[in-house]
Amino acid sequence: MPWSVAIRAAGRAGLRLERELTDPRRALRGALAVAVVLFAGLAVAGPAAATAGALGAFIAGTATFQRSFRPRPSLAVAAGAGLGISTFLGYLAVPVPGLFPVLLAVWSFGAGLAWALGPTAGVVATNTVTVLLVIVRLPVGVPAALGHGLLCALGGGAQALAITLWPIRPWGAQRDALADAYASLADHARRLRHDPYAAVDPEPLMTARHAAELTPWQERHRPPELHGLRGIAERIRPTLAAVADPRLGAAAQGPERDRVRELLAGTAELLDALARAIRTGEPLCYPRSAPAALVAPAGPVLHGAALRASRRLVTLLGQATGALERAGEDTIDTPVAGPAGALLRPGVARMLPIALGTVRRQLTADSPVLHHAVRLSAVVTAAYLLSRATGLQHGYWAALTAAMVIRPDFAQTYSRGVARVVGTLAGVLLATGLVELLDPGQWASAALAVGCIGCAYLTLRTGYAPTTACVSAYVVLLLNMVPGDVLRTAYERILMTLLGGALALLTYALFPTWETARLPERTAEWIAAAGRYAGAVLAAHGDPAGRDPREVRTALLDSRERRSAFLTARQRAEAEPVRHTAWSPGLSREQLDLVREAVGALSRAGLLMEAHLPGPDAPPVPGAAEFGAVLTDATAAAGAAVLTGRPVDFRDARAAHAAWEARLAADPAPAGEADVARSGAWLLLRALEELERATRTASAAE
Repeated sequence: MPWSVAIRAAGRAGLRLERELTDPRRALRGALAVAVVLFAGLAVAGPAAATAGALGAFIAGTATFQRSFRPRPSLAVAAGAGLGISTFLGYLAVPVPGLFPVLLAVWSFGAGLAWALGPTAGVVATNTVTVLLVIVRLPVGVPAALGHGLLCALGGGAQALAITLWPIRPWGAQRDALADAYASLADHARRLRHDPYAAVDPEPLMTARHAAELTPWQERHRPPELHGLRGIAERIRPTLAAVADPRLGAAAQGPERDRVRELLAGTAELLDALARAIRTGEPLCYPRSAPAALVAPAGPVLHGAALRASRRLVTLLGQATGALERAGEDTIDTPVAGPAGALLRPGVARMLPIALGTVRRQLTADSPVLHHAVRLSAVVTAAYLLSRATGLQHGYWAALTAAMVIRPDFAQTYSRGVARVVGTLAGVLLATGLVELLDPGQWASAALAVGCIGCAYLTLRTGYAPTTACVSAYVVLLLNMVPGDVLRTAYERILMTLLGGALALLTYALFPTWETARLPERTAEWIAAAGRYAGAVLAAHGDPAGRDPREVRTALLDSRERRSAFLTARQRAEAEPVRHTAWSPGLSREQLDLVREAVGALSRAGLLMEAHLPGPDAPPVPGAAEFGAVLTDATAAAGAAVLTGRPVDFRDARAAHAAWEARLAADPAPAGEADVARSGAWLLLRALEELERATRTASAAE
């Protein structure tokens, strides 16, 4: 899309408000922790020390509101430690001519690399840059650097203590993630009643898996109802598709289809009940109609693969309800030992070498994280030097604004840029008006600042603009405790905000990281991953006794991750002001939609076959493993072809399938096992044909 349209759309997104507030109790808890640090520091050590501690408490509190499944106290402590270190180093660098800009550039570069660890780490690391800029402007000598660094860290400790003493809905993030997974399965079951080919969104299951990664402390204290239910949900997902699909299950019309619709309706009701019980921690309440719908009627209505899938579905639902009911017999605080092979999340101390390894892998020329780190470091340092050249006392607001605006992708950068400027202007003007009107002293300014930070925590889900307004007012009121010219200060901050925001947006335009350029790579990775998943399922049918269950599971998880990366890249690319064909030879946006549908069908065929995986004692399907290996190689080659702009060619896969069919005709396997693999293979071939057609259309369009 044109630049004007893209910028206008991003600006509207930044100013869009949601009718949603943060939990008021959590906002109050965070504000109280800030108040304790602020008022205690003001009473004991004066306004400069109080400001340092209060800014540390604010940023640490913000970290606990980020989407993360780590214990909230550990997030607050880690954020406080980072703030303390940045503050200490900043005070040491300020007296040395020319050293502070170097420190600022290096620290900003490190904050940009922190995005490799996830959005939470990236946001907190960026906030340390802003605190570094604010704190070292306060009139305090270098000998007090250690004390101010410790005060910033103490702010994080205060937030951790507040969370420990006032727990609000413990394990709420994990409960919500698992409940969302069951709710998404319930919605999928309902859609399958009307559309037997309906696709399921794997994102809730992926999120639930991330939530199930536990630190050793969490593993010892996990509530019983969060133990084992996620694995059952993973097995329910392919079973639902197998029950509904008329190609491997019940007939498309007639008594079998009526029975399947009845079964899916009861399943959806029971899954919704499970989701509610998991989310609230209350006992499971059975819907009246659900059990009756799950009981098999007198006489065989379903046959073959459909009958096996329906029995497996009812068994899995019984396991889920049984696990939840058994958990309800214990108290919610009963420690539960994790099973062998539990998903363990390293603690904060053990995360350091892992984090360093993750960051080290991003130090390549084509890494978007490295591009962001260089861009962030350059724009923050340039904004700081330009502001120093103006001679304004509060010129550091230019660098502060630039640091908060720059994000790894175009849409976030420009939407946050507009929201940041608007919010900062509103916050500075509001706080300045209050100061001029009320002329508050130190204690009154502190009280008003606490009120502003409470509003900031409360509006974190409402939009970036109102949150920025509250935070800007908070900083103004904190700094008002140090004497100065209020009107001149407001004028300088507004001017520097405009400078920093404009510099950040201009820098991104001149040194962009276009997600559009990565679409071919993301597409190729997803095609190859979907092929590996289908090949692993076929291999499991070909050798039931010797198969490793982890191979199918690993391939499925990789396929999900690649699909998620593709969809994220596609969504970001839609908002970018660049032409798709300029970066992706041979595939336009329209053809990408066709490719997405074809790869989705490929993944669905693998999912249907996974639902009918044979047991270890089942007879093998001759030739299935060999065909799976050919399919894996063919899809890997197809991914490479898409990446280079060439049409894909699956002639080898078709020839291998024909040879397999001939082998089965000569050496037939038991019908129950071979039918599923053969039907799934035909579905795979149809998906490959669709993928071929999409790339041929793209090639012809050139």
